[in-house]
Amino acid sequence: MTLKTIIALLLLNLTTLISAAQSDFLANQKRYSRVRTSIKEKKQTVIDKLQENGVELADVNILIIAYKAEGLLNLYAKNKTDSKYKLLITYPVCADSGELGPKRKQGDYQVPEGFYNIDRFNPSSSFYLSLGLNYPNKSDRIKSNAEDLGGDIFIHGDCVTIGCIPMTNEKIKEIYLYATYAKQAGQHKIPVYIFPFKMSTQNFETYSNFNNSNPELINFWNNLKTGYDKFEEEKVELKVEVDNNGKYLF
Repeated sequence: MTLKTIIALLLLNLTTLISAAQSDFLANQKRYSRVRTSIKEKKQTVIDKLQENGVELADVNILIIAYKAEGLLNLYAKNKTDSKYKLLITYPVCADSGELGPKRKQGDYQVPEGFYNIDRFNPSSSFYLSLGLNYPNKSDRIKSNAEDLGGDIFIHGDCVTIGCIPMTNEKIKEIYLYATYAKQAGQHKIPVYIFPFKMSTQNFETYSNFNNSNPELINFWNNLKTGYDKFEEEKVELKVEVDNNGKYLF
């Protein structure tokens, strides 16, 4: 057996293992009654919305952007082989917590601001269904001096919040399914970008003027705006790094 053949067999086995793991994920999710209810009630809605935008359920990748001031959550989608995301649907966020500005410690009631990804699924959440974010990320840890930065930030149902992004149960059923099918299709990291507001030039000037006594906050927002502008222009997933000062690099 040649080295080329061995490598080909190893790659085939790896692909098989990945496919099995993905299949196991969906099967595991279906063990939970809330997921089964979501599939029964919302799967066709999800399929129809994807097909309207030329995206296949078995091939879907998603990206989520939340705007705190406007109370909106935008869900973007594309096929895995597509380069650009399309805006699929906009959901209203049904409650808010804290004020504009990043989360820097446990108990500040703040919704984080920055560049995150979904790192866990909770189909039996206390808040109906939950999608967990990887807060605190590297930037948060560098920029905070707190001993306890907090955690357990979710997009979830039940329309209550002390720092999360709450949706109605009807809406979280759809969002959870989009994320579930994206993971099933092989998307391991689902991006979630959280901005204080829609960061157009006019909005940025307005909110900066309101907060002109806080230059640190304005500098942080200016850093976020770089990523905001890049996504608005290109509609591709951002390649995000963090420097030693906690600044996002794109």
